Amino acid sequence: MVTTWTGRSNRFISNEEQRLYDHLLHWVEHESPSQLVERFYNLFIDGTHYPDLDVATALDAVTSAKTAPEDFRFVLNRCCHILINRWQSRLSSQGAIPQLIKLFESIPDTAAPGICRSRSVKRLRELVSLFTETEQYLTLCRLSQVLTQTAEANSPEHQRPLGSLIRRYPYLYEHCLLSEDSTIEQQRTVKTIQARVQHQFEIDLSQYVTYQVRQSQVKQSGSPRLITPVANPTLLPDLELCQAIKHYAGRIDGSSTYRDIAHNFSARSGKAISYGTFKRDLYEYITGAIDPDYGRRQFNLQLCRQLEATFPESDALVVNDFLMVRTCSYLLNFLVVDKPNQPNHFIFIDLLTNLGPTLTTGLLLRIVLFCRKVRAYLERRFSILFSHYEDQSREVVDWLVNALEHLNVALTVNFGAVDLPLVR
Repeated sequence: MVTTWTGRSNRFISNEEQRLYDHLLHWVEHESPSQLVERFYNLFIDGTHYPDLDVATALDAVTSAKTAPEDFRFVLNRCCHILINRWQSRLSSQGAIPQLIKLFESIPDTAAPGICRSRSVKRLRELVSLFTETEQYLTLCRLSQVLTQTAEANSPEHQRPLGSLIRRYPYLYEHCLLSEDSTIEQQRTVKTIQARVQHQFEIDLSQYVTYQVRQSQVKQSGSPRLITPVANPTLLPDLELCQAIKHYAGRIDGSSTYRDIAHNFSARSGKAISYGTFKRDLYEYITGAIDPDYGRRQFNLQLCRQLEATFPESDALVVNDFLMVRTCSYLLNFLVVDKPNQPNHFIFIDLLTNLGPTLTTGLLLRIVLFCRKVRAYLERRFSILFSHYEDQSREVVDWLVNALEHLNVALTVNFGAVDLPLVR
């Protein structure tokens, strides 16, 4: 008998697989995290002399299946998440998650003489070794980075890889911490962690802004009163962060915020006679955020061609929600990055170089505030860049770190629960 797996991969679960899951589901409720980490190591990493013979036999059946080289990664990933899903909801247990994932760094050598005479154990270790080369394992390592709050994780050391900064950007979690076989429960777990980290960043940012405002007021009044310093919650310099917050939250043209401008454009675009008219209005809306000299060099022409090539067969039709969303999605491909496998992001780098991260982020903000349904699509574009460069040192991709930080601030200010009336 088999039962359907509800994950993204649409696989089926055999009786032997289900035996493994039920086994872990039982012990996660009856053993401490440290005991479970040891149990997991004995069952999946070492693979010898596991005390429960029925479970060991079930694992042997799973690893000996013809589909094991392809499917075992899904099995092992789900086994990890059965424990992770329970532990992440308990503050006292969260530290066990990085310990669990770290087990995969110490797989016994199957080639050493006399170390592994059992064919089934050798096969298990080979499959576990293959697992460490998969997308599933990569997402687990990222999750470990998110949950590991150490001095090193908060260090400004430029030699650390970009991937070590994943915890700072909760808007990347859905795209970087889930894989093709993620179950609904795993998706909920990631969303819970995302909400927790995002909430803490909003609190930290609000307290930092309040501190900066009070400090400024004390200086202006000449009062000797001391104010307890509040740390900058970003990797941006203090001055750049303050300017960015004012730009994303305040009035950029003396009278209107980004939200106001997006609302006004939305009202106008709803009255567009045709899709072709909407695209022309959208061109004006986008170029309104571009320095005229930069736009005249090549950007405006590239943008014009991009919009002209977007659903030209629909130009005479009445604009609808579908066309708006798809057009804005294609715009983000054009402005940030397109294909995950061969990420072309020349225009994005050119924008950052010539306009700077604040104005470039403001340009993207115009689009997602007008068409809020593409916010997740924008976050996906940034996750592609993050994945592409995550093994590079922060020093090498400092331009991307700045862009990630600016987007984090911009999204928090405009979509989060934090309110910064003093800045406005």
